[in-house]
Amino acid sequence: MSALPALPVAIPLFVAALLIGTATIVHRRLVDAIAILTAASVAVLCLYLVSQAGKGPLIYWFGGWTPRQGVVPGISFVIDPIGASVAALAAVLATAAFVFSWRYFDAVGTLFHVLMLVFLAAMVGFAMTGDLFNLFVFFELMSVSAYALTGYKIEESGPLQGALNFAITNSLGAFLLLWGIALLYGRTGALNLAKIGQSLVQGPIDALVITAFILLAAGFFVKAAIVPFHFWLADAHAVAPTPVCILFSGVMVVLGIYGMARVYWTVFVGVLGGHEPALRVVLLSTGVLTAIVGALMCFEQHHLKRLLAFSTVSHIGLLMIGVALLTPHGFAGAAIYALAHGLVKASLFLCVGVILHRRATVDELKLRGRGRNLRLLGALFGLGGLGLAGLPPFGTFLGKALIEASAAELGHSWVFVIFLLTSTLTGGAVLRAAGRIFVGWGPPEKEPPELSSEAEEHEPETVAERGRTPMVMVAPTGLLLAAGFFSGAMPGLVRGTQMAAARFQD
Repeated sequence: MSALPALPVAIPLFVAALLIGTATIVHRRLVDAIAILTAASVAVLCLYLVSQAGKGPLIYWFGGWTPRQGVVPGISFVIDPIGASVAALAAVLATAAFVFSWRYFDAVGTLFHVLMLVFLAAMVGFAMTGDLFNLFVFFELMSVSAYALTGYKIEESGPLQGALNFAITNSLGAFLLLWGIALLYGRTGALNLAKIGQSLVQGPIDALVITAFILLAAGFFVKAAIVPFHFWLADAHAVAPTPVCILFSGVMVVLGIYGMARVYWTVFVGVLGGHEPALRVVLLSTGVLTAIVGALMCFEQHHLKRLLAFSTVSHIGLLMIGVALLTPHGFAGAAIYALAHGLVKASLFLCVGVILHRRATVDELKLRGRGRNLRLLGALFGLGGLGLAGLPPFGTFLGKALIEASAAELGHSWVFVIFLLTSTLTGGAVLRAAGRIFVGWGPPEKEPPELSSEAEEHEPETVAERGRTPMVMVAPTGLLLAAGFFSGAMPGLVRGTQMAAARFQD
């Protein structure tokens, strides 16, 4: 087929190289415009690939190195509707981040746009590759650019500490991933995902296969911030620039769950499928623990970025529950939930960015009543809280309904209680903050000094024009929330996603 599947990765990498090479001669506004157009182009290409992949998997062999006589010498992209949708979500959120950044930063170098484009290319490549080692390569490219973006404000100690924590934990995850890849390569002599799965089916289920699966799953769980690998996420969100946070929470952590699911159903299901009941218990337990710990930590936060970060941990746990059911309906519910959560969470982070722009703090207690004149922002923030709580017609409601129905079919009706509890805590935490900031609810509270300093651990990202909110900051916030709001009412979404999930697991 044509080279179209490679373009969503090649274009941002080419533009990133072009921008860094012309950084000294290109004006900031032109760089902004080029970055926005690039991310938007990638989004359009990925959405087109979603429509084409619905007719059948799209397979692209780089350099024309196709399989010959049972040997797979080349590297491929294997694009299905789920993978293409994840890539499209990454591109849409990157576009929104660039638009928001147009008037958000008082001073930002071309390096920011370059890193964001590399980050986007890595996420898209991760979602589309059919090669296990390339999965690791895109994992590392995604991680390195994310570390740099977290510590972008290098003149401050907070971002450097957050980036260091992020880098150490995710580097350990990458090491686990590489170790698991080495075991599989030693057993099968292949790196193509489908070829590895085909080879493993012909051999025994032994300690090497089980160890390889555990190592790969643990590596992906670090990226997904699954408990107990979650502690880096809040530190990174607290200090990373706000436009970067929407990619971290909206899609990067989701890719950890996606990677685990892709590897399991392509590589391991043939040899581990007979042990699904035991595997389901382990994965469900992991998801439940993550959802509950994240929700409890979220409700305790007054630092708005940390509050949203811990809510992401909780919702990743809920996604994990959907995947852990190991059924097409459960996975379809997880896919819809991931899409809606990414849109709503991105909108909420942009709301926090506007608050930081207008009030120079993200401390919920210090912001009490200071948002009364920001009525539109308050409405968006409150609606975002309802979206996290999983109320209709948000896509989060539709996704959790599918997961709960699939769980009930397997005799796990208690999953409903987990969703109710965690959604109430995370949505309630956001609504509590909205009421305090935009309405002035609650008595004045004196915050402990250590928490107060934590909320001010980084300088405001803007210093000028705090008396108004530019339209380019409001528009993406509202559009993302509207997309999350109406995603649950899209005609044919459930049927189409269920079909895509069944193909993903085939």
